[in-house]
Amino acid sequence: MEISSRELKIIQTSAELTFNDKLGTWKARWGINRMNFKVEPGLYSVGKPDSNSPVLVSANYKMSFDSLRKELMEVNAWILVLDTKGVNVWCAAGKGTFGTQELLNRMAIVQLEKVVSHRTVIVPQLGAPGISAHEVTKFSGFKVVYGPVRAKDLQEFLKSGMKATSEMRRVKFTAYDRLVLTPIELVGTSKVSLMIFGVLFLLNLLGLGPFGIVDFYSYIGAVIIGCVLTPVLLPWIPGSPFAWKGWLLGFIWAVTVNILNGWNGWTAVPQYSILRALGYIFILPPVSAYLAMNFTGSSTFTSFSGVLKEMRKAVPAIIISIVLGIVLILVDSFIKL
Repeated sequence: MEISSRELKIIQTSAELTFNDKLGTWKARWGINRMNFKVEPGLYSVGKPDSNSPVLVSANYKMSFDSLRKELMEVNAWILVLDTKGVNVWCAAGKGTFGTQELLNRMAIVQLEKVVSHRTVIVPQLGAPGISAHEVTKFSGFKVVYGPVRAKDLQEFLKSGMKATSEMRRVKFTAYDRLVLTPIELVGTSKVSLMIFGVLFLLNLLGLGPFGIVDFYSYIGAVIIGCVLTPVLLPWIPGSPFAWKGWLLGFIWAVTVNILNGWNGWTAVPQYSILRALGYIFILPPVSAYLAMNFTGSSTFTSFSGVLKEMRKAVPAIIISIVLGIVLILVDSFIKL
């Protein structure tokens, strides 16, 4: 079936990613221009698709779009991009922007029924929470088929007549998958960290310090534990709550900091008092706990209700512990004046 470009707006794209595409992904991982890393919603063509070619649904978050099209080398396909406000498929499905109404609206806008002779759209499995298949069929006549979890399995999925194996349905969240999510966590924390360092600098100027190199590296260590080490080691740390996992590693780090500075549990070198050592015990583990708990939004290990339950218990405990730690360190500073 011939389709006139004057009748329908179809955007030609490629399965090959350019240097700028890869650079954009790297920048988005580090939070650079993250909220604007998106493509125009609409209908895209990869290769030379015809009326019998498959229609693959994606989000307009460019990383999601690129992850899909790069797996379509030597495949002729249509990509229907929904307006998810620059949010990835999984998160957008939870928020409702990758949803039934948007799918129906986008199919109507691009006049999909004029582009393909079949009546099937392939939705990524992670987008399933937002799509009501029977509603789509009821109002559009298009059948929804849920594709594999990973885009790299798409070619095999299509060759098998859109039949997914159990392995294709399995959601994996490997150490590498978790590691690539940590840069954005670090960037988000860096803004707060700069404010904290600013406050410590002012306290030093006012003579309420000294806050020095030990405070600096102990805090940085707690941040790295909460943002990087806990997510990477997640399945192997005892317990279920993320806050507990972060607290446990943070506690080990706090004890390590104290030992490195001469505190053996009962006494300390003169310049490093027991009050300061206890202050670190009260402050560092909660910092790691809070940052680890933030990772719940990036994990497949959690549920929304479980996260809320954990936060109700953990947040008050974190606040109380940090306040107590700050009081101990300030008291120690005043004693030394």
